[in-house]
Amino acid sequence: MAVTETTTKALLTPVQPGLFGERWAKWRRRLVVWVPAGFVILLVALCFLGPVVLPIPSPTGGSILDSRLPPGSPGHLLGTDVDGNDVFSRLLYGGRSSLIIAVSVNVIGILFGGLVGAVSGYLGGKPDTVIMRALDVLIAFPSLVITIVIAQMLGPSMWNTILALTAFSIPAVARISRAATMRLMQMPFLQAAELSGSPWWRVLLRHIAPNITPQLINFAMLGMGIVIVTEGALSFLGLGVPPPAPSWGNMIFQAQQNMSATPLLVLWPSLALLLTVLAFNLLGENVRDELSGR
Repeated sequence: MAVTETTTKALLTPVQPGLFGERWAKWRRRLVVWVPAGFVILLVALCFLGPVVLPIPSPTGGSILDSRLPPGSPGHLLGTDVDGNDVFSRLLYGGRSSLIIAVSVNVIGILFGGLVGAVSGYLGGKPDTVIMRALDVLIAFPSLVITIVIAQMLGPSMWNTILALTAFSIPAVARISRAATMRLMQMPFLQAAELSGSPWWRVLLRHIAPNITPQLINFAMLGMGIVIVTEGALSFLGLGVPPPAPSWGNMIFQAQQNMSATPLLVLWPSLALLLTVLAFNLLGENVRDELSGR
């Protein structure tokens, strides 16, 4: 076969060395975003819609005759615990409790902490000094210790757990909000809004709040995993969601007493806790990277 000039040029043209690497990097970025996002969407659907549409038994009120059934038993996908309660059902209801607590804590933290930090950064001077010193006192104490003390004082319940966890959420969010507000104070559009005679509350709501909200959401995404782990620790200590209501923390606590006989009862809630925290951390890091890229 004759070799033409076009064929020779095609053979001699070097292959772009970075083409495959660029495509793989693009697909990797997509996977890093969509895999944890898909897991979180699936988790939310299972925890909130699963008990409604799936034929699963109640998470409480099991029979002692059905105690410690192995996974795959009729009507019990993941088996039963020592009280005869369905493990899969308790995982879903426990995940619902963890998600409600994590979302509530972060929403309260963004609303109150974001407001306190924005006002402090906007006013500056003595008000800023007083507010920041008060927040520094709260941050100086170990967050888990404060949470345990507050939870012990309020008593074990879901809403008391939310209140206890906001004790370290609000100061952290307030510092992030203050730093973002102080950066915005140097922007020409904010200086123009002040010179135009707009009241301080209008400047905060119309100009500052929309610009610091993405950073607060990024911090909240990273904080979801921290709140879920801390809630699990409180429930493990008996200060979170009280039994017989399920949570991943009290499931681990109850199962570890018989871990040698039934290790799977510890594995299921521990694995659910690990994967959920990992998914939220990956999502938070991707949101942070997107914001920093912009």
